[in-house]
Amino acid sequence: MFDFILAMSLIEIFGLISGILAVWLLIKQNIWTWPIGIVYAVASLYIFYNARLYADLALHIFYLIMNFYGWYYWVRGGLRTESTLSVSSEKNQTILVLLALCAIVIFINGTLFATYTDAELPYWDNTTSVLSLLAMWLQSRKKLECWALWLLIDILASGIYFYKEIYFYSLLYIIYMGMAFMGYIAWHKSYCNEH
Repeated sequence: MFDFILAMSLIEIFGLISGILAVWLLIKQNIWTWPIGIVYAVASLYIFYNARLYADLALHIFYLIMNFYGWYYWVRGGLRTESTLSVSSEKNQTILVLLALCAIVIFINGTLFATYTDAELPYWDNTTSVLSLLAMWLQSRKKLECWALWLLIDILASGIYFYKEIYFYSLLYIIYMGMAFMGYIAWHKSYCNEH
């Protein structure tokens, strides 16, 4: 039943461990989430290239960049006077506009990937990738709504990775589901305490 554990590569195990650690540190609002996230992104680049999940590959290039940005922004960014960046919330109208833009990009990218590449699951792959772009940006800005998006993404991604027989990453995203729920609760508590 658990033969997939034996079939896992060391890079998948490394990705799993660094991914879980990065999200745990994010839940705790610990600055070390960003350098550990960089390690996770690099490991994932190799995995998704070999799985021909090109939208995920591109997404992890973005993650790599956003981990550097988030690290900088949490330390020095934002217009604030306090020493640490506080959890905040985005306006509902802004979220709706951003989600509508994501839907358009998902359709366009999915069509392009289906037409011009050998990508597997081009629309599903692009759905998780495009929504992850938005979630990562919200996360880097410490927006509470990032966690709801991560939960949706984690549900979809775990199914995709299971289908593609990347079992450890499927397991990782199942774990991420619980962590996204915990992250929302922790950040919501911080948000309520700070506002």
